[in-house]
Amino acid sequence: MTLQKRRAQAARVLEALAARYPEPASHLDYRNPWELLVATVLAAQCTDARVNTVTPELFRRWPGPAELAEAGQEELEEVIHPTGFYHNKAKNLRAAARRVCDAFAGKVPATLEELVTLPGVARKTANVVLFGGFGINEGLAVDTHVKRISHRLGLTAATDPVAVERDLMAVFPRGEWGDVNHRMVWFGREVCRARTPGCDVCPMAAFCPRLEPPRDAAAAARSGGRAGRGRS
Repeated sequence: MTLQKRRAQAARVLEALAARYPEPASHLDYRNPWELLVATVLAAQCTDARVNTVTPELFRRWPGPAELAEAGQEELEEVIHPTGFYHNKAKNLRAAARRVCDAFAGKVPATLEELVTLPGVARKTANVVLFGGFGINEGLAVDTHVKRISHRLGLTAATDPVAVERDLMAVFPRGEWGDVNHRMVWFGREVCRARTPGCDVCPMAAFCPRLEPPRDAAAAARSGGRAGRGRS
């Protein structure tokens, strides 16, 4: 699909998403940029709903980066255990808290270049924090929902999240980038699900080519192995 056609497709997608979600918002509960950063790190390989059950106690014990920088590894692991991968998450959050205090005077930085220097913070998390915490559209956060829906709608053929982000930034207006992420996440959970997409109720069914993202080699090999053992 040419860039011109992808932009026309993106305009249809944006219209449909905006009609369904006129006031999109994050699924994560937070009150400031630091809480959003922590919640987004915890949300890796975990549902936002589960993260929201953990963060109230976390922020009660350690309200900000200064307090979390002094937290014990085992105590923090115990609190965030339900989110999974708790050892690495606790290690990264403590290190990020120390860096925020030491390098940024206790304030979450408001630039992509600075955010990605924090342990556990890659480009996707940085984009989420910039938009949700500061109202800055520096990039377009690409998670599994955004990647899947973008492929199905023909907005990108890329597999690398950075390349997907670049493709989407080229077709959506900059002022919409943060809301596009929120709307696609909502839509991915409610309608365009991974295994059971609700094409029969999809407002974009008339112009969706229903393309499937290419599967990486490792996933294909695992699938083939399961098939060889007679497992579904």
